[in-house]
Amino acid sequence: MPELAVTSLRLSQFRSHKLARIDAAARPIAIYGANGAGKTNILEAVSMLSPGRGLRRATAEALGRQPEGLGWKIAGELRSLHQVHEVETWAEPGSGRQVRIDGKAAAQVALGRIARVLWLVPSMDRLWIEGAEGRRRFLDRIALSFEPGHADAVLAYDKAMRERNRLLKDMVRDAHWYTALEHQMAEAGEAIRGVRGAAIARLAEAQAGAETVFPVAELTLTAAEGGTAPEGVDALAEALAENRGADLRAGRTLIGPHRADLGAVYAAKSVPAEQCSTGEQKALLISLILANARALAEDVGAPPIVLLDEVAAHLDADRSAALYDEICALGAQAWMTETERGLFEALGDRGDYLEVRETEGASEVVVA
Repeated sequence: MPELAVTSLRLSQFRSHKLARIDAAARPIAIYGANGAGKTNILEAVSMLSPGRGLRRATAEALGRQPEGLGWKIAGELRSLHQVHEVETWAEPGSGRQVRIDGKAAAQVALGRIARVLWLVPSMDRLWIEGAEGRRRFLDRIALSFEPGHADAVLAYDKAMRERNRLLKDMVRDAHWYTALEHQMAEAGEAIRGVRGAAIARLAEAQAGAETVFPVAELTLTAAEGGTAPEGVDALAEALAENRGADLRAGRTLIGPHRADLGAVYAAKSVPAEQCSTGEQKALLISLILANARALAEDVGAPPIVLLDEVAAHLDADRSAALYDEICALGAQAWMTETERGLFEALGDRGDYLEVRETEGASEVVVA
């Protein structure tokens, strides 16, 4: 099967890593070491080879090693199906993130066209019990993995909404100022709704067709205040126009895809995710990540790169072993972290091992 894999990763002044080079194969990579040694920073570096702000959603300035503040750089060799790309991303002090692919400057969205990167990190364990914003972001990452152009629609919608919100805060009441912006929001918003809906449907197919120990999650997309959102460009534009009075009082836009919420139900028990146990909530998340990976393997022709930070948390030994089995069966390159090598016992010789240590105030990566 063709591969999606980072085969070489070079870090310079990135987080706790002054300088590091990791050569990797297209198979699981088990990374272990003490808390604070710099394991998650490696996963974050890989996540920066995709569009967006990475698995921690950090600003470009926050990614640089401190107190030096010299800026940072990540360079990698990426196998993408039958091609090999040299990818670089970096930021100088006081400037935003830049991207270069095969020696040429590129927009971040271009990264999504040559690589698919999925991740699961401990901060997502509370996804089902916290606010809707995190669930929207989770769904949009999945949608982006299927359709890289989803990022353009989200950016267009957000830009138009910011302009509209500025008018609302300034208490502008002239309808002519709103009409064009609301049409732009409606066009982008309908595109967002369509891609999100298609992603949910694709996940449902992937879960239904899989043999797995992880539970099926039935997903729904609703308006944050309950009910359904307007469907179609004209319907959304009309709803925005009709809601101007309420929006003026609130000083912001109250309806639209930025107010959507992702719901999940543990299908076998008919229990909403927010009412499930901590272990069940984690299992539902893993089920969705695996479904996303299976669907991408079918659609793209190769499994995505998967980042799993402290993935064994809240999982019993049997489910941890089953997770490693499914990752290996997919043929995915999975970058995984744990505090001890023994927690990867069920992975055995199916993966490569790296130990991360803190040495003289900096992270050191050792092939184990």
